[in-house]
Amino acid sequence: MPLLWAVGIGIVAGLIRRGNLANLGRLRLRAPWLILIALVIQVLIFPVGSRGPLIPVGTAYLHLVSYASLAAFIGLNRRYPEFLIMGVGLVLNLIVIAANGGYMPASATALDRAGLSDVAAALREGGQSGNTILMGEGTRLNFLGDFLYLPARVPLASAFSIGDVVLGLGLAVLLARRMVSRARPNHQGTGSDPAPG
Repeated sequence: MPLLWAVGIGIVAGLIRRGNLANLGRLRLRAPWLILIALVIQVLIFPVGSRGPLIPVGTAYLHLVSYASLAAFIGLNRRYPEFLIMGVGLVLNLIVIAANGGYMPASATALDRAGLSDVAAALREGGQSGNTILMGEGTRLNFLGDFLYLPARVPLASAFSIGDVVLGLGLAVLLARRMVSRARPNHQGTGSDPAPG
């Protein structure tokens, strides 16, 4: 959910800078289908309140697969500096997820304050739900887990990590800059890269 806020902030910033959403069509992104794979997996394994994920088994492995897909996409498009920022956020998240066996540890306090008490309750009862486990003494690198939050009164409130913040920052900067960018030829034969905005 923080990424949706990042999209909104990036678009608003781009419009303030007199940019145009149509300019984003000039981005020469490689293998965009990798994003679709990651998003579909996340939707299928993300816990939905006390009901749990749509796919209840193998979620730890699927979680890592979704991040591998996203990492491949970012790596293929690293010629855009904003993707390097997103890559840092991805690595931060991947480190804590890998350290916890494919699960993201989430703070019960952050979940409660984000209005996700049903998710916190499901985690307390089942130990894990989808791609998430409850943060505690048995989890590792908790400072990289989902301990930040948007309060429940904010639309799309959720708990999120430092890695999510960095990912969102990269995404917002990408949108804000490239909405006002002009494409220029890439003489190395890899398409056309927009000039920095």
